[in-house]
Amino acid sequence: MSEKSSNFLNTKLIPFFNKIAASRHLVALRDGMTAAVPMIIIGSVFMIIAQFPIQGYQTFMAHTFGANWATIVQYPTNASFHIMGLIAVAGISYNLAKSYKIDAFSAMIVGIGAFILTIPLKTDKAGDLWVPLKQLDSSGLFIAMIVGLFITDFYVWLVHKNLTIKMPDTVPPAVSNSFAALFPGALSLLLVWVVRLAVEATPMKSIPNVITFFLAGPLGSVSNTLGGALVIEFVVCILWLFGIHGANAISGVVDPILYAAMAQNATAHAAGHILPNIVTKPFFDNFVRIGGCGATIGLALLIAFASKSKEFKTLGELIVGPSFFNINEPVIFGVPIVLNYKMAIPFILAPLMNITVAYTSMKIGIVAKTSGVYIPWTTPPIISGFLATNHISGSVLQVVEIVMDIAIYFFFFKSLDNEKYKQEQLAK
Repeated sequence: MSEKSSNFLNTKLIPFFNKIAASRHLVALRDGMTAAVPMIIIGSVFMIIAQFPIQGYQTFMAHTFGANWATIVQYPTNASFHIMGLIAVAGISYNLAKSYKIDAFSAMIVGIGAFILTIPLKTDKAGDLWVPLKQLDSSGLFIAMIVGLFITDFYVWLVHKNLTIKMPDTVPPAVSNSFAALFPGALSLLLVWVVRLAVEATPMKSIPNVITFFLAGPLGSVSNTLGGALVIEFVVCILWLFGIHGANAISGVVDPILYAAMAQNATAHAAGHILPNIVTKPFFDNFVRIGGCGATIGLALLIAFASKSKEFKTLGELIVGPSFFNINEPVIFGVPIVLNYKMAIPFILAPLMNITVAYTSMKIGIVAKTSGVYIPWTTPPIISGFLATNHISGSVLQVVEIVMDIAIYFFFFKSLDNEKYKQEQLAK
C-alpha cells in the first residue's frame, strides 16, 4: 500500500467509519443485540444435546420411554433462539431511548408492541390467536432492528413535542411514566398499523414477506453452476451483516432447487451412474458454511486459541464448541459480525472461497461429489465431509477449507483483538 493510500486510510476512511460506529443508533443496535448473546449460548448447548449427529443417539432420543426427547430437550432452545428478534427490539428500543434521556422502559414496551403488530397472527381451531415463533427469532431480526430504531425515534420525537399526559409530582414515577407514554405509544402503534395495512394490500401480503418477495425472482433462477452458488452465498452473507438470517430468508426460494439436485444425485448414486450435480443442499451445508454461515469456524478457532484480549479469550471458550456443530449465532452476535464493517470482508470472502475451491475440486474430479445422502447440519466437519461424499476426499477438502478460512480471518481478527487488548490495558 502506498504512503498516500495509507494516509487516506488512516486520516479519512477509518475515522469516518469509527464515527459511524460510535453514532447513537449503531451503538443502540450493538448493545441491543448483544443482550441476546447469553440466551443464544444457552440455546446452543441444548441444541447440540438434542441434535447430536449420531444415528444411534438420535434413535434413542426419539423413542426412549415413549417420548421424543430430542423435542423435549429443545424446549430451552425454543425459549432462547426463537426470541432473538424479541430481545433485539427490546434492547434496541431501550438503549436508543436511554441515549435520548427519556423513560427507556416505556419506549421498550412500545417497541415490543410495534414489533408484534408487524407479525400476522395465527388462529387455531378453537379461535385462539398465537404468534408464530419463527417471526420472533432471527427470521424477524431485521424487522426488529427497523422497528427498534425508527419507531423509537418516532416515539422520542413525540415525547419531545410534549404530546404526553403530565401527572402531578406526587404521583409515583412508574404511574407517571405510564401515562406519559399513552399518546406517543398510541401514535407509534397507529403508524405501524397503517404501514401493515399498506403492505397487506400489495402482493407481499405481510411485512415479514417483504425481503423474500424481492429475493424470489433473482434467486429462483439459480442453477447448478459456480456463479449461481456464489450469488446465493453472497446474498446470504450480506443479509447476515444486516442482522437478517440469510439462509432462512432465501430458503423458501433456493432450498427446493438444492434438494431436487440432491435427490438427482441420490438416484444416480443408487444406479451406479455419474453424479450429475455439484451444487446441492449438502454442498452448502458441509463444504461452504463450515461452522455456520460465513464459514466462521476459522474465526471461532482464532478467538479460542489466538486471542490476547481477555474479552475474546472468554468468548472463545463459549463459542468454539457450538461452532464445531455449525451453530454460529454466538460468533455472529458475540464478536459481533452484524453491522461490523471490520469483519464484513472475511465474512463474505471465506464462504465464497470455500465455494470456489469445493466446486473446482469436484468439477475436475479430485474430490467426490455429494452422493445425495442428507447429513444433519449439526454434524461436525471432517466427519460430515466423509459422509456427504462417501469418500475420504470430502474430509480432506474440509481440512483444507478450514485452514484457508483461518488464513482469511487472521489479519482482520488480529486487528480487532489488538484493539480490544489496547482498550483493556488503558482501562487498567
